[in-house]
Amino acid sequence: NSMGTLVAARALQGIGGAMMVPVGWLVILRTIPRSELVGALAWLTIPALLGPVLGPPVGGFITTYFKWRWIFWINLPMACLGLVLATLFIPNVRGETVSRFDYLGFALSGIGLAGLVSASAALDASGIPLWIVLILFLLGSVSVILYLSHARRVESPILDLQLLRFPTFRAGVTGGSLFRIGVGAMPLLLPLQLQLGFGMTPLHSGLVTFVTAIGAIGMKTATGRILKRFGFRTVLMFNAIISGAMIASPAFFTKATPIGVMLTVLFVGGFFRSLQFTCINAISFAEVDQPQMSQATSFTSVCQQIALSLGITVGASMLQLSLAIRHSETLRVSDFVLPFLVVGFIAAVSFVSFARLAKDAGEEVAGRKRLGSAAVAVANGRS
Repeated sequence: NSMGTLVAARALQGIGGAMMVPVGWLVILRTIPRSELVGALAWLTIPALLGPVLGPPVGGFITTYFKWRWIFWINLPMACLGLVLATLFIPNVRGETVSRFDYLGFALSGIGLAGLVSASAALDASGIPLWIVLILFLLGSVSVILYLSHARRVESPILDLQLLRFPTFRAGVTGGSLFRIGVGAMPLLLPLQLQLGFGMTPLHSGLVTFVTAIGAIGMKTATGRILKRFGFRTVLMFNAIISGAMIASPAFFTKATPIGVMLTVLFVGGFFRSLQFTCINAISFAEVDQPQMSQATSFTSVCQQIALSLGITVGASMLQLSLAIRHSETLRVSDFVLPFLVVGFIAAVSFVSFARLAKDAGEEVAGRKRLGSAAVAVANGRS
């Protein structure tokens, strides 16, 4: 019944979600052969893509015809269904060795990252004094610096920075984070544009954004063939630019834009965004060995959540800047031009990270790795 209660409940929800994501990834990575990873991840990324686009129409329907609290109550039957399905179908996958939990690293990294993200979000929040923002930033910065020193001295840090020595993992983290900043802003900017700018109802705007999910699902059957034909580096480089352009494209929507044009742009955007997500997720683990998979999934999960949060912060900041330029407090259609262009540009800049990959990066995962001469000779001898 208060803002503090809502924030605390959302924090608790975030803790649960933060545990679910890396565990789900780990089950897939430890049970699926590396050569079949792209196909498995193509389907695994669907829920992550469906959530942001299914949320608006479902939430719009609930708030239009029921009470807003049911947006949260609906999670209970979904959680029960997930519990039953996990019990029936998920194997009890365990690591060969269990390392000692890094309590100090957990505290330092948690305080540091939470402080920095909170400070960036608080910059746009009205009513929060600047001294609180500075304290959060200082606390976060000091904690991160202390963690970097701590991580070099322990055998199994909670976030293993040594994983960044793998070029594919490094590209997946850096390029993937930039790309997710752009994607993370979309669930904030697009519904606001459609509802406040174009006057659509929550349900109507949700149905418009839903076509993104259709495009995302449509890409899943083609991802493997595209990667096998062009390879990770080429796909990630050029698709970063294409996806960035599609993220920026709603900046040119006006009240006169036909709904069919909007639907087509969002459908195509979902198509290419889905391809990029699958490629980023797959290339991140191309060189990681099984014993390090647990640390790798935790690392990528943290980076993903931070990037998505920063996406919302960047989108909100650009909206505030647009209002400040006009000296107004009321949003209108023209205020969304700058935010969409900025987040689209940030997503496209991920091109730089992917351009540094070797031309044959992730060949085995993409299904393009050919047999060596010795292996060919053995195969011919058997035939």
